[in-house]
Amino acid sequence: MPLQRFTVLDLTRVRSGPLAVRQLADWGANVIKIEAPEAVDSSKGMGGERDGSDFQNTHRNKRSITLNLKQPDGRALFYALAAQADVVVENYRPDVKERLGIDYDSLKAVNKRIVLASISGFGQSGPYARRPGFDQIAQGMGGLMSVTGLPGQGPVRAGIPVADLSTGLYAAIGILIALLEREASGEGQWVHTSLLEAQIAMMDFQATRWLIDKERPGQAGNNHPTSIPTGLFRARDGVLNLAGGGESMWRRICAALELGDVVDRPDFSSEELRSKNRDALNAILQERFIQEPVGHWVRLLNQAGVPCGPVYGVDEMFSDPQVEALDMRLKVQHERLGALDLLRSPISLSRGKRRAEPTPERGEHTDAVLKEFGVSSEQIAELRAQNVI
Repeated sequence: MPLQRFTVLDLTRVRSGPLAVRQLADWGANVIKIEAPEAVDSSKGMGGERDGSDFQNTHRNKRSITLNLKQPDGRALFYALAAQADVVVENYRPDVKERLGIDYDSLKAVNKRIVLASISGFGQSGPYARRPGFDQIAQGMGGLMSVTGLPGQGPVRAGIPVADLSTGLYAAIGILIALLEREASGEGQWVHTSLLEAQIAMMDFQATRWLIDKERPGQAGNNHPTSIPTGLFRARDGVLNLAGGGESMWRRICAALELGDVVDRPDFSSEELRSKNRDALNAILQERFIQEPVGHWVRLLNQAGVPCGPVYGVDEMFSDPQVEALDMRLKVQHERLGALDLLRSPISLSRGKRRAEPTPERGEHTDAVLKEFGVSSEQIAELRAQNVI
């Protein structure tokens, strides 16, 4: 498999860290999820119930061992694993990482080729570095909630944990960059990102509207903030989603909707004027769209080269023929929970096979993994008796 030569020690919990590691696990990395022994686990509820759909989807394609990092023998064993690994991923607060001895300097001392990836709420330095991080707080402080929702509605969170998810993806990219650089330098390095940094980066053009143009973006609802006509319209039997910015697209829309008397009206003669007169323009389109069902407009407008589509609930989304053709389900067989449909990676490679293994039980692979790292059966029994594993 594409990444099978890499061994990854996964110390992460909740969402952003596990998602980063999952990007590697899905493509074959030897991911070892390190969990506290159940007797000393203080993280109940951190990341959902183990049998729940969220946990099962997030932690697939990994192996699990138990290890008590709060004990000296547990840390010594972790260093022994790190000495032979390629990557360590953690999402503790910076002070907790240092207290546990899994900071980069400590790991580099046992393995100069190690890549440490750290995910935090607010970064590794600065006045907020030791604050606990949470997706919704990052959405608010990162600007997303200020541009989400209807005009005048007040801040609205996105319907998915955008900060968590994007942080995990950026962290995975950073890990792969560090591994590629290691091929030239022979040394690992410290990769770190945070919920706040990732959320700000995801603001993209909205952020640069302020940085360059000094324009403070606001809420635009279902309208695109700069492109018109783009938004939702009521059709006879549901909601139509239209994305038609630009002069050529505007003319195609008018031709398809037989609005020849509208296309060259002075108040709609440029993108700027269409944006300024958005409400009047949308009212004209709405009057036309309500006359036919969604399917009619989707066919007609797509034939004219205008991006549009229905607005689905999640159940409807999975029933769409294109989604079925893409086969976004990852089918796994869990020994205890049975057949499960998870979400597959959206990446496809011409020669790359995805892994499809269920989330492991806590500590399911402790003995096997430790033996692979040179720990004897006698040592394993002693470590278990001491509650180290």
